[in-house]
Amino acid sequence: MIVFPNAKINIGLNIVTKRPDGYHNLETIFYPVKIKDALEAITAPQLSFSSSGITIPGDKENNLCIKAYELVNSDFELPPLKIHLHKHIPIGAGLGGGSADAAFFIKLINHQFDLKLSVEDMQNYARKLGADCAFFIENDPVYAFDKGDQFELLELDLSKYVIVLVMPPVHVSTADAYSGVKAEPSAESLKELIKLPVAQWRDRIKNDFEKTVIPKYPLIGEVKQALYDAGALYASMSGSGASVFGIFETLPPLEHLEAKSSVFYNV
Repeated sequence: MIVFPNAKINIGLNIVTKRPDGYHNLETIFYPVKIKDALEAITAPQLSFSSSGITIPGDKENNLCIKAYELVNSDFELPPLKIHLHKHIPIGAGLGGGSADAAFFIKLINHQFDLKLSVEDMQNYARKLGADCAFFIENDPVYAFDKGDQFELLELDLSKYVIVLVMPPVHVSTADAYSGVKAEPSAESLKELIKLPVAQWRDRIKNDFEKTVIPKYPLIGEVKQALYDAGALYASMSGSGASVFGIFETLPPLEHLEAKSSVFYNV
């Protein structure tokens, strides 16, 4: 069985408070986009994982798909699977690609082996694998809060716009992104701000990570400015970076960015 895990972008991201467990409470908007991986799982004599496309760092045994298998297998006796992932979603980009792969894998085995897991059941498994992982179970626009793993559905449709994603040759670690970030509740509700026309988001909807990430990685700021210069109604780093997306009324010419960065159109 083959599924196609998609990425997400963050529209706004506020670091609200530091939690006793070391995590941060935040608020953000998760919006699914069309750039996808391909994930296949078939029964086999033994459990295995392989990949193609973008090189995935780390040991295969620590891949989130294997972790998802082991998590579900602790409650169900699953047969061994041969898992293959073709990686297309950029890594270290703030797009949730690894989380999407794990969540779609949970959905895949639920369907393939008729486990009869509810949406809530699958989300609870996914929450153990990553803060944004549970989002991809339903995969609809949401207002996310707490660690980014609690959701309220949103009426948000950007289908009449063109979304362009730019991935500069930069890798931002989570530690880098959080270093120096000051947790502070936002003066304005992101749930209310998202209702404004997209053209008004520029001066109202912020990503707190940009305050620390862009000074360390100026190329990200240059990409964001280039998107505005090309006519973006709104541009922002996604999550903790390093990707930057722009929302346009029409498809812009961005050949000058393609020389240094990977550019994905109509995502």
